Amino acid sequence: MPTNPAISSILFALMMAIFLSALDQTIVAVSLPAISAQLHDVDLLAWVISGYMVAMTVAVPVYGKLGDLFGRRRMMLIGLALFTFASLLCCLAQSMEQLVMARVLQGIGAGGMVSVSQAIIGDIIPPRERGRYQGYFSSMYALASVAGPVLGGLMTEYLSWRWVFLINLPLGLAAWALAWRTLHGLPVPQRKPIIDYLGTLLMIVGLSALLLGITEVGQGHGLGDRLVQVHLAIAAVALSLFIIQERRAVEPVLPLHLFTSRSAVLCWMIVFFASFQAISLTMLMPLRHQTLTGAGADSAALHLLPLAMGMPLGAYFSGRHTARSGRYKPLILAGAVLMPVAILGIAFTPPEQAWLTGLFMLLTGVASGMQFPTSLVGSQNAVQPRDTGVATSTSNLFRSLGGAVGVALMSALLLAMLQGTGLGTLAPGSLGGEGQAGNALLDSLHASSGPALEALRGELANTFRHLLSVSAAIGLLSVAAALAMPNTLLRGRD
Repeated sequence: MPTNPAISSILFALMMAIFLSALDQTIVAVSLPAISAQLHDVDLLAWVISGYMVAMTVAVPVYGKLGDLFGRRRMMLIGLALFTFASLLCCLAQSMEQLVMARVLQGIGAGGMVSVSQAIIGDIIPPRERGRYQGYFSSMYALASVAGPVLGGLMTEYLSWRWVFLINLPLGLAAWALAWRTLHGLPVPQRKPIIDYLGTLLMIVGLSALLLGITEVGQGHGLGDRLVQVHLAIAAVALSLFIIQERRAVEPVLPLHLFTSRSAVLCWMIVFFASFQAISLTMLMPLRHQTLTGAGADSAALHLLPLAMGMPLGAYFSGRHTARSGRYKPLILAGAVLMPVAILGIAFTPPEQAWLTGLFMLLTGVASGMQFPTSLVGSQNAVQPRDTGVATSTSNLFRSLGGAVGVALMSALLLAMLQGTGLGTLAPGSLGGEGQAGNALLDSLHASSGPALEALRGELANTFRHLLSVSAAIGLLSVAAALAMPNTLLRGRD
Protein backbone atom coordinates (compact mmCIF):
# COMPACT_ATOMS: atom_id res chain seq x y z
CA MET A 1 0.00 0.00 0.00
CA PRO A 2 1.19 3.59 -0.60
CA THR A 3 2.74 5.48 2.29
CA ASN A 4 1.09 8.85 1.55
CA PRO A 5 -1.88 9.00 4.00
CA ALA A 6 -4.08 11.02 1.63
CA ILE A 7 -3.47 8.64 -1.28
CA SER A 8 -4.01 5.64 1.02
CA SER A 9 -7.41 6.97 2.15
CA ILE A 10 -8.52 7.67 -1.41
CA LEU A 11 -7.31 4.26 -2.56
CA PHE A 12 -9.19 2.50 0.25
CA ALA A 13 -12.43 4.29 -0.70
CA LEU A 14 -11.98 3.34 -4.37
CA MET A 15 -11.17 -0.28 -3.50
CA MET A 16 -14.37 -0.51 -1.46
CA ALA A 17 -16.37 0.77 -4.44
CA ILE A 18 -14.71 -1.71 -6.82
CA PHE A 19 -15.24 -4.58 -4.37
CA LEU A 20 -18.95 -3.80 -3.98
CA SER A 21 -19.57 -3.63 -7.72
CA ALA A 22 -17.62 -6.84 -8.35
CA LEU A 23 -19.22 -8.67 -5.41
CA ASP A 24 -22.69 -8.21 -6.86
CA GLN A 25 -21.59 -9.97 -10.03
CA THR A 26 -20.79 -13.14 -8.06
CA ILE A 27 -22.77 -13.19 -4.82
CA VAL A 28 -26.22 -13.45 -6.40
CA ALA A 29 -25.72 -16.51 -8.64
CA VAL A 30 -25.92 -19.11 -5.86
CA SER A 31 -29.11 -17.50 -4.56
CA LEU A 32 -31.07 -17.84 -7.81
CA PRO A 33 -32.81 -21.14 -6.95
CA ALA A 34 -34.06 -19.66 -3.65
CA ILE A 35 -35.17 -16.47 -5.40
CA SER A 36 -37.05 -18.48 -8.03
CA ALA A 37 -38.74 -20.62 -5.36
CA GLN A 38 -39.99 -17.60 -3.37
CA LEU A 39 -40.95 -15.31 -6.26
CA HIS A 40 -42.41 -18.17 -8.36
CA ASP A 41 -40.93 -17.07 -11.68
CA VAL A 42 -38.34 -18.88 -13.76
CA ASP A 43 -38.71 -17.01 -17.06
CA LEU A 44 -36.95 -13.85 -15.85
CA LEU A 45 -34.48 -15.56 -13.53
CA ALA A 46 -31.45 -15.25 -15.82
CA TRP A 47 -32.03 -11.49 -16.07
CA VAL A 48 -31.41 -11.02 -12.35
CA ILE A 49 -27.73 -11.21 -13.29
CA SER A 50 -27.86 -10.32 -16.99
CA GLY A 51 -29.85 -7.13 -16.30
CA TYR A 52 -27.19 -6.01 -13.82
CA MET A 53 -24.35 -6.73 -16.24
CA VAL A 54 -26.01 -5.04 -19.23
CA ALA A 55 -26.88 -1.91 -17.21
CA MET A 56 -23.38 -1.68 -15.72
CA THR A 57 -21.72 -2.05 -19.13
CA VAL A 58 -23.90 0.62 -20.74
CA ALA A 59 -23.47 3.02 -17.80
CA VAL A 60 -19.65 2.86 -17.80
CA PRO A 61 -18.99 5.13 -20.82
CA VAL A 62 -21.70 7.58 -19.74
CA TYR A 63 -20.13 8.02 -16.30
CA GLY A 64 -16.70 8.33 -17.91
CA LYS A 65 -17.81 11.33 -19.96
CA LEU A 66 -19.83 12.90 -17.13
CA GLY A 67 -16.79 12.59 -14.86
CA ASP A 68 -14.72 14.49 -17.43
CA LEU A 69 -17.40 17.21 -17.55
CA PHE A 70 -18.57 17.54 -13.93
CA GLY A 71 -15.74 16.04 -11.86
CA ARG A 72 -15.14 12.50 -10.59
CA ARG A 73 -16.08 13.08 -6.95
CA ARG A 74 -19.65 14.04 -7.81
CA MET A 75 -20.08 11.06 -10.14
CA MET A 76 -18.62 8.64 -7.60
CA LEU A 77 -21.02 9.83 -4.90
CA ILE A 78 -23.96 9.54 -7.30
CA GLY A 79 -22.94 6.02 -8.34
CA LEU A 80 -22.51 4.82 -4.75
CA ALA A 81 -25.81 6.38 -3.65
CA LEU A 82 -27.70 4.83 -6.57
CA PHE A 83 -26.12 1.42 -5.99
CA THR A 84 -26.96 1.45 -2.28
CA PHE A 85 -30.54 2.64 -2.82
CA ALA A 86 -31.09 0.02 -5.52
CA SER A 87 -29.75 -2.66 -3.15
CA LEU A 88 -32.52 -1.72 -0.73
CA LEU A 89 -35.09 -2.03 -3.54
CA CYS A 90 -33.69 -5.48 -4.42
CA CYS A 91 -34.05 -6.54 -0.80
CA LEU A 92 -37.68 -5.38 -0.70
CA ALA A 93 -38.71 -6.81 -4.11
CA GLN A 94 -41.96 -8.79 -4.05
CA SER A 95 -41.91 -10.04 -7.63
CA MET A 96 -39.34 -11.06 -10.22
CA GLU A 97 -40.19 -8.01 -12.33
CA GLN A 98 -39.46 -5.69 -9.39
CA LEU A 99 -36.20 -7.50 -8.66
CA VAL A 100 -34.98 -7.30 -12.27
CA MET A 101 -35.78 -3.57 -12.46
CA ALA A 102 -33.98 -2.95 -9.18
CA ARG A 103 -30.99 -4.93 -10.45
CA VAL A 104 -30.88 -2.76 -13.57
CA LEU A 105 -30.84 0.35 -11.37
CA GLN A 106 -28.13 -1.26 -9.24
CA GLY A 107 -26.07 -1.96 -12.35
CA ILE A 108 -26.31 1.69 -13.40
CA GLY A 109 -24.85 2.70 -10.04
CA ALA A 110 -22.14 0.03 -10.23
CA GLY A 111 -21.09 1.27 -13.66
CA GLY A 112 -20.22 4.63 -12.14
CA MET A 113 -18.29 3.04 -9.29
CA VAL A 114 -16.11 1.01 -11.66
CA SER A 115 -15.51 3.68 -14.28
CA VAL A 116 -14.92 6.63 -11.96
CA SER A 117 -12.68 4.71 -9.53
CA GLN A 118 -10.17 3.83 -12.21
CA ALA A 119 -10.32 7.32 -13.73
CA ILE A 120 -9.54 8.88 -10.33
CA ILE A 121 -6.31 6.88 -10.21
CA GLY A 122 -5.57 8.39 -13.62
CA ASP A 123 -6.09 11.87 -12.14
CA ILE A 124 -3.85 11.57 -9.09
CA ILE A 125 -1.13 9.07 -10.12
CA PRO A 126 1.31 9.55 -13.01
CA PRO A 127 1.07 6.84 -15.73
CA ARG A 128 4.37 5.21 -14.82
CA GLU A 129 3.14 4.44 -11.29
CA ARG A 130 -0.46 3.51 -12.14
CA GLY A 131 0.13 -0.17 -12.82
CA ARG A 132 0.78 -1.03 -9.18
CA TYR A 133 -2.34 0.84 -8.07
CA GLN A 134 -4.49 -0.87 -10.70
CA GLY A 135 -3.10 -4.10 -9.26
CA TYR A 136 -4.87 -3.32 -5.98
CA PHE A 137 -8.12 -3.08 -7.93
CA SER A 138 -7.45 -6.46 -9.54
CA SER A 139 -7.11 -7.95 -6.06
CA MET A 140 -10.61 -6.67 -5.29
CA TYR A 141 -12.02 -8.47 -8.34
CA ALA A 142 -10.21 -11.65 -7.27
CA LEU A 143 -11.46 -11.35 -3.68
CA ALA A 144 -15.03 -10.79 -4.87
CA SER A 145 -14.87 -13.83 -7.18
CA VAL A 146 -14.01 -16.03 -4.19
CA ALA A 147 -16.00 -14.31 -1.42
CA GLY A 148 -19.16 -13.84 -3.49
CA PRO A 149 -20.22 -17.48 -3.91
CA VAL A 150 -19.20 -18.32 -0.32
CA LEU A 151 -21.09 -15.40 1.27
CA GLY A 152 -24.06 -15.86 -1.04
CA GLY A 153 -24.33 -19.54 -0.22
CA LEU A 154 -24.04 -19.03 3.56
CA MET A 155 -26.54 -16.18 3.71
CA THR A 156 -29.04 -17.96 1.48
CA GLU A 157 -28.74 -21.18 3.50
CA TYR A 158 -28.89 -19.72 7.02
CA LEU A 159 -30.65 -16.36 6.61
CA SER A 160 -32.44 -15.46 3.38
CA TRP A 161 -31.58 -14.61 -0.23
CA ARG A 162 -32.51 -11.00 0.59
CA TRP A 163 -29.35 -10.75 2.71
CA VAL A 164 -27.16 -10.89 -0.43
CA PHE A 165 -28.55 -7.42 -1.15
CA LEU A 166 -28.99 -6.27 2.43
CA ILE A 167 -25.26 -6.62 3.06
CA ASN A 168 -24.69 -3.81 0.55
CA LEU A 169 -26.46 -1.25 2.75
CA PRO A 170 -23.87 -0.88 5.54
CA LEU A 171 -20.98 -1.42 3.11
CA GLY A 172 -22.41 1.05 0.59
CA LEU A 173 -23.10 3.72 3.20
CA ALA A 174 -19.59 3.30 4.63
CA ALA A 175 -18.06 3.59 1.14
CA TRP A 176 -20.18 6.70 0.41
CA ALA A 177 -19.13 8.39 3.66
CA LEU A 178 -15.49 7.54 3.04
CA ALA A 179 -15.65 8.85 -0.53
CA TRP A 180 -17.34 12.06 0.68
CA ARG A 181 -14.54 12.62 3.19
CA THR A 182 -11.50 11.62 1.13
CA LEU A 183 -12.22 12.70 -2.45
CA HIS A 184 -11.91 16.43 -1.80
CA GLY A 185 -9.23 18.09 -3.87
CA LEU A 186 -9.73 16.07 -7.05
CA PRO A 187 -9.38 18.09 -10.26
CA VAL A 188 -12.57 19.98 -11.18
CA PRO A 189 -13.10 20.60 -14.92
CA GLN A 190 -13.08 24.29 -15.83
CA ARG A 191 -14.76 23.90 -19.22
CA LYS A 192 -18.46 24.54 -19.65
CA PRO A 193 -20.29 21.20 -19.56
CA ILE A 194 -22.14 20.41 -22.80
CA ILE A 195 -24.04 17.12 -22.77
CA ASP A 196 -24.62 15.22 -25.99
CA TYR A 197 -28.11 13.96 -25.16
CA LEU A 198 -28.83 12.41 -28.56
CA GLY A 199 -25.48 10.63 -28.65
CA THR A 200 -26.01 9.33 -25.11
CA LEU A 201 -29.47 7.99 -26.00
CA LEU A 202 -28.24 6.29 -29.19
CA MET A 203 -25.31 4.72 -27.35
CA ILE A 204 -27.55 3.39 -24.56
CA VAL A 205 -30.03 1.91 -27.04
CA GLY A 206 -27.31 0.46 -29.28
CA LEU A 207 -25.20 -1.10 -26.53
CA SER A 208 -28.26 -2.43 -24.67
CA ALA A 209 -29.62 -4.10 -27.80
CA LEU A 210 -26.20 -5.51 -28.66
CA LEU A 211 -25.67 -6.97 -25.20
CA LEU A 212 -29.19 -8.40 -25.07
CA GLY A 213 -28.63 -10.12 -28.41
CA ILE A 214 -25.24 -11.46 -27.31
CA THR A 215 -26.70 -12.70 -24.02
CA GLU A 216 -29.49 -14.56 -25.82
CA VAL A 217 -26.95 -16.24 -28.11
CA GLY A 218 -25.07 -17.29 -24.98
CA GLN A 219 -28.25 -18.86 -23.63
CA GLY A 220 -28.41 -21.14 -26.65
CA HIS A 221 -30.56 -19.15 -29.10
CA GLY A 222 -29.09 -19.18 -32.61
CA LEU A 223 -28.53 -16.22 -34.90
CA GLY A 224 -31.64 -17.33 -36.78
CA ASP A 225 -33.79 -16.65 -33.71
CA ARG A 226 -36.21 -13.77 -34.42
CA LEU A 227 -35.60 -11.96 -31.12
CA VAL A 228 -31.82 -12.17 -31.54
CA GLN A 229 -32.11 -10.74 -35.05
CA VAL A 230 -34.32 -7.87 -33.85
CA HIS A 231 -31.88 -6.94 -31.08
CA LEU A 232 -28.84 -7.08 -33.37
CA ALA A 233 -30.64 -5.04 -36.06
CA ILE A 234 -31.57 -2.37 -33.51
CA ALA A 235 -27.97 -2.34 -32.30
CA ALA A 236 -26.60 -1.94 -35.84
CA VAL A 237 -28.93 0.97 -36.64
CA ALA A 238 -28.51 2.75 -33.30
CA LEU A 239 -24.72 2.42 -33.22
CA SER A 240 -24.43 3.59 -36.84
CA LEU A 241 -26.48 6.69 -36.01
CA PHE A 242 -24.37 7.11 -32.87
CA ILE A 243 -21.17 7.28 -34.95
CA ILE A 244 -22.75 9.87 -37.25
CA GLN A 245 -23.88 11.93 -34.25
CA GLU A 246 -20.47 11.76 -32.56
CA ARG A 247 -18.77 13.13 -35.69
CA ARG A 248 -20.74 16.36 -35.43
CA ALA A 249 -21.32 16.72 -31.67
CA VAL A 250 -19.60 19.64 -29.91
CA GLU A 251 -18.83 17.51 -26.83
CA PRO A 252 -19.22 13.85 -27.95
CA VAL A 253 -19.90 11.11 -25.41
CA LEU A 254 -17.18 8.99 -27.03
CA PRO A 255 -14.77 11.22 -28.97
CA LEU A 256 -13.95 9.34 -32.17
CA HIS A 257 -10.51 10.92 -32.34
CA LEU A 258 -9.49 8.52 -29.54
CA PHE A 259 -9.67 5.71 -32.09
CA THR A 260 -6.95 7.36 -34.16
CA SER A 261 -4.47 6.49 -31.39
CA ARG A 262 -2.87 3.21 -32.37
CA SER A 263 -1.68 2.49 -28.82
CA ALA A 264 -5.12 3.10 -27.27
CA VAL A 265 -6.97 0.95 -29.83
CA LEU A 266 -4.53 -1.95 -29.46
CA CYS A 267 -4.77 -1.73 -25.66
CA TRP A 268 -8.56 -1.98 -25.92
CA MET A 269 -8.21 -4.99 -28.24
CA ILE A 270 -5.96 -6.66 -25.66
CA VAL A 271 -8.53 -6.00 -22.93
CA PHE A 272 -11.31 -7.42 -25.14
CA PHE A 273 -9.54 -10.71 -25.89
CA ALA A 274 -8.19 -11.14 -22.36
CA SER A 275 -11.69 -10.68 -20.96
CA PHE A 276 -13.10 -13.00 -23.65
CA GLN A 277 -10.89 -15.81 -22.39
CA ALA A 278 -10.92 -15.11 -18.64
CA ILE A 279 -14.69 -14.68 -18.30
CA SER A 280 -15.58 -17.61 -20.56
CA LEU A 281 -13.23 -19.81 -18.51
CA THR A 282 -15.14 -18.94 -15.32
CA MET A 283 -18.20 -20.43 -17.03
CA LEU A 284 -16.50 -23.41 -18.69
CA MET A 285 -14.17 -24.66 -15.98
CA PRO A 286 -16.74 -25.36 -13.21
CA LEU A 287 -18.97 -27.08 -15.78
CA ARG A 288 -16.04 -29.17 -17.07
CA HIS A 289 -15.04 -30.08 -13.52
CA GLN A 290 -18.56 -31.13 -12.51
CA THR A 291 -19.37 -33.13 -15.63
CA LEU A 292 -16.05 -34.97 -15.91
CA THR A 293 -15.47 -35.75 -12.22
CA GLY A 294 -18.99 -35.84 -10.78
CA ALA A 295 -18.04 -33.21 -8.19
CA GLY A 296 -20.59 -30.90 -6.59
CA ALA A 297 -21.14 -27.19 -7.14
CA ASP A 298 -19.10 -26.27 -4.05
CA SER A 299 -16.06 -28.15 -5.36
CA ALA A 300 -16.52 -26.55 -8.78
CA ALA A 301 -16.48 -23.08 -7.23
CA LEU A 302 -13.24 -23.86 -5.39
CA HIS A 303 -11.86 -25.10 -8.71
CA LEU A 304 -11.75 -21.44 -9.83
CA LEU A 305 -9.64 -20.38 -6.84
CA PRO A 306 -6.25 -20.64 -8.64
CA LEU A 307 -7.58 -18.43 -11.45
CA ALA A 308 -8.75 -15.83 -8.93
CA MET A 309 -5.42 -15.96 -7.08
CA GLY A 310 -3.39 -15.58 -10.25
CA MET A 311 -4.99 -12.33 -11.39
CA PRO A 312 -3.75 -10.09 -8.53
CA LEU A 313 -0.36 -11.81 -8.67
CA GLY A 314 0.01 -10.96 -12.35
CA ALA A 315 -1.28 -7.43 -11.81
CA TYR A 316 1.12 -6.82 -8.90
CA PHE A 317 4.12 -8.13 -10.80
CA SER A 318 3.33 -6.19 -13.98
CA GLY A 319 2.59 -3.00 -12.03
CA ARG A 320 5.92 -3.03 -10.24
CA HIS A 321 7.85 -3.92 -13.37
CA THR A 322 6.11 -1.20 -15.39
CA ALA A 323 6.88 1.38 -12.70
CA ARG A 324 10.58 0.47 -12.86
CA SER A 325 10.97 0.22 -16.63
CA GLY A 326 8.37 2.72 -17.82
CA ARG A 327 7.42 0.30 -20.62
CA TYR A 328 4.12 -1.57 -20.71
CA LYS A 329 4.36 -3.47 -24.03
CA PRO A 330 6.73 -6.22 -22.77
CA LEU A 331 4.36 -7.11 -19.90
CA ILE A 332 1.29 -7.12 -22.15
CA LEU A 333 3.08 -9.28 -24.72
CA ALA A 334 4.27 -11.73 -22.06
CA GLY A 335 0.73 -12.07 -20.70
CA ALA A 336 -0.73 -12.46 -24.19
CA VAL A 337 1.71 -15.28 -24.98
CA LEU A 338 1.25 -17.01 -21.62
CA MET A 339 -2.56 -17.06 -21.88
CA PRO A 340 -3.01 -19.50 -24.83
CA VAL A 341 -0.13 -21.69 -23.57
CA ALA A 342 -1.81 -22.01 -20.15
CA ILE A 343 -5.24 -22.68 -21.70
CA LEU A 344 -3.77 -25.43 -23.88
CA GLY A 345 -2.21 -26.86 -20.72
CA ILE A 346 -5.68 -27.02 -19.14
CA ALA A 347 -7.15 -28.57 -22.31
CA PHE A 348 -4.71 -31.49 -22.38
CA THR A 349 -4.54 -32.13 -18.64
CA PRO A 350 -6.85 -34.91 -17.40
CA PRO A 351 -9.43 -33.44 -14.98
CA GLU A 352 -8.48 -35.87 -12.23
CA GLN A 353 -4.99 -34.32 -12.07
CA ALA A 354 -6.27 -31.43 -10.00
CA TRP A 355 -2.88 -30.07 -8.98
CA LEU A 356 -1.65 -29.74 -12.59
CA THR A 357 -4.95 -28.23 -13.74
CA GLY A 358 -4.72 -25.80 -10.80
CA LEU A 359 -1.20 -24.80 -11.89
CA PHE A 360 -2.35 -24.00 -15.42
CA MET A 361 -5.38 -22.14 -14.00
CA LEU A 362 -3.01 -20.09 -11.83
CA LEU A 363 -0.89 -19.25 -14.88
CA THR A 364 -4.03 -18.24 -16.78
CA GLY A 365 -4.93 -15.87 -13.95
CA VAL A 366 -1.40 -14.46 -13.93
CA ALA A 367 -1.63 -13.88 -17.70
CA SER A 368 -4.95 -12.04 -17.25
CA GLY A 369 -3.53 -9.91 -14.46
CA MET A 370 -0.55 -8.95 -16.62
CA GLN A 371 -2.85 -7.68 -19.37
CA PHE A 372 -5.86 -5.98 -17.75
CA PRO A 373 -4.38 -3.18 -15.59
CA THR A 374 -1.34 -2.69 -17.84
CA SER A 375 -3.53 -2.21 -20.93
CA LEU A 376 -5.70 0.25 -19.00
CA VAL A 377 -2.65 2.29 -18.04
CA GLY A 378 -1.42 2.14 -21.64
CA SER A 379 -4.72 3.48 -23.00
CA GLN A 380 -4.75 6.30 -20.42
CA ASN A 381 -1.19 7.21 -21.34
CA ALA A 382 -2.12 7.35 -25.05
CA VAL A 383 -4.73 10.12 -24.66
CA GLN A 384 -4.77 13.68 -23.41
CA PRO A 385 -5.44 14.18 -19.67
CA ARG A 386 -8.82 15.78 -20.48
CA ASP A 387 -9.93 12.46 -22.02
CA THR A 388 -8.73 10.20 -19.17
CA GLY A 389 -12.25 9.40 -18.02
CA VAL A 390 -13.47 8.49 -21.50
CA ALA A 391 -10.38 6.36 -22.18
CA THR A 392 -10.88 4.53 -18.88
CA SER A 393 -14.57 3.91 -19.48
CA THR A 394 -13.85 2.73 -23.05
CA SER A 395 -11.37 0.20 -21.65
CA ASN A 396 -14.02 -1.05 -19.22
CA LEU A 397 -16.56 -1.17 -22.06
CA PHE A 398 -14.28 -3.40 -24.15
CA ARG A 399 -13.67 -5.55 -21.08
CA SER A 400 -17.41 -6.07 -20.56
CA LEU A 401 -18.03 -6.68 -24.27
CA GLY A 402 -15.20 -9.21 -24.38
CA GLY A 403 -16.65 -11.13 -21.45
CA ALA A 404 -20.17 -11.10 -22.93
CA VAL A 405 -18.99 -12.23 -26.37
CA GLY A 406 -16.72 -14.86 -24.80
CA VAL A 407 -19.49 -16.46 -22.76
CA ALA A 408 -21.93 -16.29 -25.70
CA LEU A 409 -19.55 -17.74 -28.29
CA MET A 410 -18.13 -20.47 -26.05
CA SER A 411 -21.63 -21.49 -24.90
CA ALA A 412 -22.88 -21.61 -28.49
CA LEU A 413 -19.83 -23.63 -29.58
CA LEU A 414 -20.30 -26.05 -26.70
CA LEU A 415 -23.93 -26.63 -27.66
CA ALA A 416 -22.93 -27.11 -31.30
CA MET A 417 -20.17 -29.59 -30.39
CA LEU A 418 -22.54 -31.54 -28.16
CA GLN A 419 -24.85 -32.20 -31.11
CA GLY A 420 -22.61 -35.07 -32.20
CA THR A 421 -22.62 -36.75 -28.79
CA GLY A 422 -25.12 -38.67 -26.73
CA LEU A 423 -26.00 -35.35 -25.16
CA GLY A 424 -26.92 -33.73 -28.46
CA THR A 425 -30.58 -33.18 -27.64
CA LEU A 426 -29.95 -30.28 -25.27
CA ALA A 427 -32.36 -27.46 -26.01
CA PRO A 428 -31.54 -23.77 -26.43
CA GLY A 429 -31.17 -22.20 -23.04
CA SER A 430 -29.93 -25.39 -21.39
CA LEU A 431 -26.54 -23.81 -20.80
CA GLY A 432 -27.90 -20.36 -20.17
CA GLY A 433 -29.18 -18.84 -17.00
CA GLU A 434 -26.44 -17.83 -14.62
CA GLY A 435 -26.39 -19.95 -11.52
CA GLN A 436 -28.07 -22.78 -13.50
CA ALA A 437 -25.41 -23.17 -16.18
CA GLY A 438 -25.32 -26.72 -17.46
CA ASN A 439 -28.19 -28.04 -15.31
CA ALA A 440 -29.62 -29.93 -18.27
CA LEU A 441 -26.18 -31.30 -19.10
CA LEU A 442 -25.67 -32.47 -15.52
CA ASP A 443 -29.15 -33.99 -15.42
CA SER A 444 -28.38 -35.99 -18.57
CA LEU A 445 -25.23 -37.36 -16.97
CA HIS A 446 -27.02 -38.24 -13.74
CA ALA A 447 -29.52 -40.26 -15.76
CA SER A 448 -26.69 -42.52 -17.01
CA SER A 449 -24.56 -45.03 -15.17
CA GLY A 450 -21.88 -47.64 -15.69
CA PRO A 451 -20.24 -47.93 -19.13
CA ALA A 452 -22.73 -45.50 -20.69
CA LEU A 453 -21.74 -42.80 -18.20
CA GLU A 454 -18.03 -43.37 -18.81
CA ALA A 455 -18.58 -43.19 -22.57
CA LEU A 456 -20.44 -39.89 -22.23
CA ARG A 457 -17.70 -38.47 -20.03
CA GLY A 458 -15.11 -39.52 -22.59
CA GLU A 459 -17.01 -37.67 -25.31
CA LEU A 460 -17.36 -34.65 -23.05
CA ALA A 461 -13.62 -34.66 -22.30
CA ASN A 462 -12.90 -34.48 -26.04
CA THR A 463 -15.51 -31.75 -26.47
CA PHE A 464 -14.00 -29.56 -23.74
CA ARG A 465 -10.49 -30.23 -25.11
CA HIS A 466 -11.55 -28.96 -28.53
CA LEU A 467 -13.40 -26.01 -27.02
CA LEU A 468 -10.43 -24.91 -24.93
CA SER A 469 -8.19 -25.29 -27.98
CA VAL A 470 -10.46 -22.85 -29.81
CA SER A 471 -10.13 -20.44 -26.88
CA ALA A 472 -6.34 -20.75 -27.04
CA ALA A 473 -6.40 -20.08 -30.79
CA ILE A 474 -8.43 -16.92 -30.21
CA GLY A 475 -5.70 -15.87 -27.80
CA LEU A 476 -3.32 -15.62 -30.78
CA LEU A 477 -5.27 -12.52 -31.85
CA SER A 478 -4.23 -10.93 -28.57
CA VAL A 479 -0.60 -11.87 -29.28
CA ALA A 480 -0.85 -10.21 -32.71
CA ALA A 481 -2.26 -7.04 -31.16
CA ALA A 482 0.52 -6.97 -28.56
CA LEU A 483 3.20 -7.41 -31.23
CA ALA A 484 1.73 -4.51 -33.24
CA MET A 485 1.70 -2.23 -30.19
CA PRO A 486 4.27 0.63 -30.10
CA ASN A 487 6.83 0.26 -27.31
CA THR A 488 5.84 3.60 -25.77
CA LEU A 489 7.48 5.03 -22.67
CA LEU A 490 5.01 5.96 -19.94
CA ARG A 491 4.95 9.54 -18.74
CA GLY A 492 7.20 10.25 -15.72
CA ARG A 493 6.97 9.76 -11.98
CA ASP A 494 6.35 13.38 -11.03
